[in-house]
Amino acid sequence: MSNVFVVIVAVLLIAWGVWRAANNQKVGAANLAAGEAFLAHNADKPGVVTTASGLQYLVLTQGEGTESPTAKSQVTVHYHGTLMDGTVFDSSVERRQSITFGLNQVIKGWTEGVQLMVVGDKYRFFIPAKLAYGSRNMGAIAANSVLIFEVELLAF
Repeated sequence: MSNVFVVIVAVLLIAWGVWRAANNQKVGAANLAAGEAFLAHNADKPGVVTTASGLQYLVLTQGEGTESPTAKSQVTVHYHGTLMDGTVFDSSVERRQSITFGLNQVIKGWTEGVQLMVVGDKYRFFIPAKLAYGSRNMGAIAANSVLIFEVELLAF
């Protein structure tokens, strides 16, 4: 009887895993299409710049510095991260505490975008999935999600 129970549980877990993978693929495909449409429309908005990689940014506030960080710099920032629908998934602003990290330790969109900034700059980044988490789910961030961040560079 015990062996039968173990087999049933194993089969259920495998079935659940297969269902979850299929569902994630479906959600990921829908997110990819919605993200591409969003970015195509966003690219036409005044002030939005699109880089060769597909990263989009909008300068909200210009700092007065002359030097930008490199990919190996330690940076201190304030940021507010949302999904396309406005859902907040992370925010140092809401925590009221800036964060310091190595710029080569974050998603590609951040690494590229923050290198465009000088101290005092505040940008809004529109990060395509390929420069974020791609087809992986990351907590509240579903596969192939476009991420939107407001980032203020405080120091590096």
